[in-house]
Amino acid sequence: QARLRDFDMAIEEAAADLGARQPFIFLSITLPVIAPAVVAAWLLAFTLSFDDLVIASFVSGPGSSTLPILVFSKVRLGVTPEINALATVMILVVAIAVIGASWVLRRRLAARSPD
Repeated sequence: QARLRDFDMAIEEAAADLGARQPFIFLSITLPVIAPAVVAAWLLAFTLSFDDLVIASFVSGPGSSTLPILVFSKVRLGVTPEINALATVMILVVAIAVIGASWVLRRRLAARSPD
């Protein structure tokens, strides 16, 4: 919401006036503006989902199991190398996502600067 609050809607209107269709306007104008907020929200939701076992247990059906529930059930039986490997993979995925998002944002900011 904060990213769109300061967004000038006249840019989208100008694109529509010049003949651009709505999917193109969204993909080329709106999505680049809200992309950092969407990525940040995804990372926050991904991280918080591991903390909330109660909600994860209610959301998952009887035949399915979410990753936090699987990890919790395996840890109750004792920490195994499988759990250590899974935790390492989860940490690497989050770290790579954060580093990748930071790299993309730096490149975009460098491209916008008049240097």
